[in-house]
Order: sequence, then C-alpha cells, then structure tokens
Amino acid sequence: MPKASEILYYLVHPSQLRSIIQWKVWHNAVHERDETKESESAKICFAYLNKTSRSFSAVIQELHPELLLPVCLFYLILRGLDTVEDDTSIPAKTKEPVLRNFHQNLEVDGWHFDGNRPEEKDRDLLVNFRYVIEEYKKLKPAYKEIIRDATEKMGNGMADYCLNAEFNANGVATIDDYDLYCYYVAGLVGEGLTRMFVESKFGHAALLERPQLHKSMGLFLQKTNIIRDIREDYDDNRKFYPKEIWSKHVDNFEDLFKPEYKEQALNCSSEMVLNALEHVDECLFYLAGLREQSVFNFCAIPQSMAIATLDLCFRNYSMFQRNIKITKGHACQLMLESTQNLEVVCDVFRKHIHSIRKKNRPQDPNFMKISIACGKVEQFIESIFPSQKVEDVLAKSKSNDAQAQLAAREKAAAASSDSADTLMLMGAVLTTLFVIAFSMFFVAWMLGARFDVAYEEFKKSFSQLTSGNYSHITSGDFLQGFGEDDAAPVAVGTVVETAVDTVVATVVDTIVATQSGHGEL
Repeated sequence: MPKASEILYYLVHPSQLRSIIQWKVWHNAVHERDETKESESAKICFAYLNKTSRSFSAVIQELHPELLLPVCLFYLILRGLDTVEDDTSIPAKTKEPVLRNFHQNLEVDGWHFDGNRPEEKDRDLLVNFRYVIEEYKKLKPAYKEIIRDATEKMGNGMADYCLNAEFNANGVATIDDYDLYCYYVAGLVGEGLTRMFVESKFGHAALLERPQLHKSMGLFLQKTNIIRDIREDYDDNRKFYPKEIWSKHVDNFEDLFKPEYKEQALNCSSEMVLNALEHVDECLFYLAGLREQSVFNFCAIPQSMAIATLDLCFRNYSMFQRNIKITKGHACQLMLESTQNLEVVCDVFRKHIHSIRKKNRPQDPNFMKISIACGKVEQFIESIFPSQKVEDVLAKSKSNDAQAQLAAREKAAAASSDSADTLMLMGAVLTTLFVIAFSMFFVAWMLGARFDVAYEEFKKSFSQLTSGNYSHITSGDFLQGFGEDDAAPVAVGTVVETAVDTVVATVVDTIVATQSGHGEL
C-alpha cells in the first residue's frame, strides 16, 4: 500500500508515475525465469535474492538461462561475505577466519553462520546458507572455479582491512587505499562476472585482456555507493571517505556534518565525485564488448543508476543529513532507457554529465578538474556516437542548397514583382492626375470658361513677352479668355484672376532678371 506522501509526490511528478506504469505494463523480459524447472533450494535462493537486493534482483532474474543461477549464487555468496565484514558487532578475531575461509566453506554441506547481531538485515541469509551451498555444488566446474576464486580474493582482502588498526580507527587514509578497498569489495565482482560472460560466449574475449575495464565497472558502482551513504556510514562509526581528500577541506571528519562547514562539505563531496568520474569512460567502453541483450541490460542498468545517483549527490548537502536515493519513478525511467542499446545508455550518461557540469561552481577548488572530467566523458561519447552524423551533414547540405535555390528564385520573382508594382504605381498616379485635371477643366468649362479665347489671348500675350513689350500686360488680358465680360460667376473670376496675377508677376520678374543679367555681361 503506497504512503500518502508517495501519492502526493507522484501527483506533483506525473512523468515519474508514467515511467513506473510503462515499466510495469510494457516491459518484456529478454528471458523469462521458468520456476517449474527449479529445485526447492533454487527457489529459496531466488527468494533470498529478492530480499537482499532491490536493484539487482530484477535484472538477474532476466538473464539468459545459462547465467541465471550462476550469477544469482555469485551475488548471494558475496552478499553473505559482505554481511560478515559489515557487522561491526563481530570481533576482528572472530571475523578474520570466517572471511579467509569463506571460499572453502562453499564445499562444506550444511555450513552456515549465525554470529551476526539480530538486527543485521541479511543475517537470515547466512543462517540458511546451506541452500546456497547445495545449488553451488551443482554448477558447472568453470563457474564454480570463478566464484570460488573471487570469493577467496575478496575474503582475504576484507580480512586484511579488518586487522588494520589504522583503518578501524581512522578509516581509509589514502586514495590508493580507497581504490584498493573498492577493488576488493566490488572490483573483484566485475572480474568474476566478466569471466562468466566470456565463458558463456556472451562477452568479447578482449574484455579479459583489459582488466582495467571490468575493474572500473566495479569501482564506479562502489564509489558511488560510498559517496551517497556517507551519513549512514558515519552513524555506524565507519569512514570510507579517504583522509587524503576530506582533510583538504576540514580538520576533523565530524566537521563535514556541521552546518557551519556546509561549503567545505560540499567541496569535499565534489572531489569525491571527481574521483568517481575517472571511471565513466571505461565503463561505457566495457558495455560495448557485451554480445547478449540480457547481459547488456544486467550491466547497463546499475551503471545508469550510478551516474544518476552521482548527479543527485553532486553539491547536495542533504546527503550529509540523511540517506538519499533516486526515486522509484526515476529508477524505472533509467531501466527503460538502459535496456535498449549502448547509444541510448550513452545519452543517459550525457544528460547527467551535463547536469553535473551545470551545477559545478567556480568557487569550488576542483571546478576546473570537474569540468575537464565531464568534458572527457562527453568527448568519449561523441567519439563513438557523434551527435552530428555523416548522413545528417549530407542531408543538411542538400537542404541548404535547395533553400538557396528557392531563395534565389524568390528573389528574382520579388524583383520582377517590384518592377511590375512600380509601373502599376506610376500608371495609377498618372491616371489620377489626368482624371483630376480633366475634372477641373470640365468644371471650369461648365461654369462658362472660354478656352478658345483664352488660348488666343495667351498667344498674343506670349508674343508680346518674347518681343520685350510686357509692361502693359495685366491679368485682365488673360481673364478675357475666361469670359469675365460675359456671364461667368464672380467666384470663378476672382480665383482665376488671383492665380493669373501671380503667374504674370512671376514671369515678368524672371524676364527682367534675365535681361538685366545680359546687360551686365
């Protein structure tokens, strides 16, 4: 039954609710687990898998039948080993032999361990470990050897740390110690799984030739968990942040959890994220070497969740106050995207790397290094999946050419249209002037104007002007042509007289000025 807070959250974030529904309704497993072919002990093992793992259980049970049970048992065995190592209530003298001999006890029928404190969450797995041993002994020899070898190396490495007084008192000291610890608890898991993938022909053999790749797969997951779980580990009196890093920011590890050192704590966590980002490109390179879809899903989903968790933790002070994790809706979205192909997974990484880069602050002492690390990942993704493909470039070039031709045609059409528009405008203006002039002359004629007399008088006056005899010319000479002595209306006569007087005066002044100029010459 969902909590009221969860219901309210998904009402506010409907996209995450949509992802959950899509995963539940539309996700089809690559391989379906067939319980009818399983023994009772195998069913019990899968039941413990569901109890002990929230993130790995679903993807393990969708693996190819060849790897389904081997990977399930490998996970449970290493979970049992980790349960012994994590329990701080077990004295080191008791814990050490259990860790070092764990691989040998896999061959002992009925072996179990009940030395954990009652509140240890995976205690029941070790109490009923006989079911795991029963199924382990049925595996193919090659898979048994891989699991036994990884368990032996991990058990001895954990035992060494349990006996390390410096580690127990002050936690991890150097970055090299930090990397070694993460290798023992997670890097060896990547090595064992890679050997299984190659043995089953589901992974490229070259993956074993480059051990740094599968080592980075494990270290990236483990370092992300350590970064996220700092508050939980601190409450359990454990310190996995290396002193070489946190001592740059605070004097005492406890200061990271004090509000007055908030900025220093954020800078410290940023440097931890920077350390984890160094493995991202090798993780993506590793995924490219997997040949089977269910195996790819099994490896890609945890990596996508790790980069999303790293993004969530980056410059997020909440993780110093409580244990934080990505939401179920976000997890379902990541699983939907991570069960397709490497290109889609790279898009997930690109998105979260961009988010980390966006949250990076110039005030952070590692601002430049974080920017470079993000750029390195983006450059690697771009090298295998260019954002601008050759086909897209060619298509864009053709599109640009077509657009240029279309623009040229439109420009020519526009120029032709402009010429036509200009001619039409000039024709309209001339037509308007003609209509106005015709209307004026027509109105004047209707009012009694005599254009024939006016024309004769104009010729007479023009002759006098050109002969130099102009002093006696008046407007009355012109007005005679308009029938002033006839019955023309007074208003028309007055207007015409005034206009003619003005014209005559102007003409006379011009002629006088011209003749004066000639005389001076």
